[in-house]
Amino acid sequence: MMSEETNKTTETAGTEKPAAEETAKQASEPKEPMQEDKSAKKEKKKDKKEKKEKKAKKTKDDSAEVIQKLQEALKQAQDDRARAYADAENMKKRLQKEADNAKKYRFQDAALNLLPIVDSMGMALNVQTDNEEIKNYVKGFEMIYRQLQQVLENEGVKEIEAEGKAFDHNTMQALMQEKQEGVESGMVIEVMQKGYMLKDRILRPALVKVSE
Repeated sequence: MMSEETNKTTETAGTEKPAAEETAKQASEPKEPMQEDKSAKKEKKKDKKEKKEKKAKKTKDDSAEVIQKLQEALKQAQDDRARAYADAENMKKRLQKEADNAKKYRFQDAALNLLPIVDSMGMALNVQTDNEEIKNYVKGFEMIYRQLQQVLENEGVKEIEAEGKAFDHNTMQALMQEKQEGVESGMVIEVMQKGYMLKDRILRPALVKVSE
């Protein structure tokens, strides 16, 4: 009977030893659920970080794009301002030039109206006569003629010197050509109508006859 109890004790001891070893083994082995939980947290943290970085990068890119657009808009505004200023200055200069020209050549229309009268009086003065009465009229015309010439000169109107000069297409207009001995080609041999300048502007070109 004691032998049976001894055997049972031995069997129990033999059974308990593997169980203890199994428990120790399980305790020493890592718990998989905890590892998975840590891995998930780590992955989640990584995703969160990546999203944050992407968001920061997008914000940075958007800011850079906004800054670039603002810089372009500023440059365009500066260019427009410079262009508007240049246009205003050009207009100011043009208006000033027009005002100066209007002042400088203010006598042009009046001079053009007076020139035919001066021409007629010049022809009247060339009349040759022995009649004393006509001579008196000629003297009166001569006085008025000189007064008109003085008025024209005071306003900057001057006669274009043409006779005996080389033909100048800028100030003269050739109506005829004639061969004349002893005169080289292209010389003015006769003034058919006097020409005049108003300061530096041609008021009326001289009508001339030119040698061939």
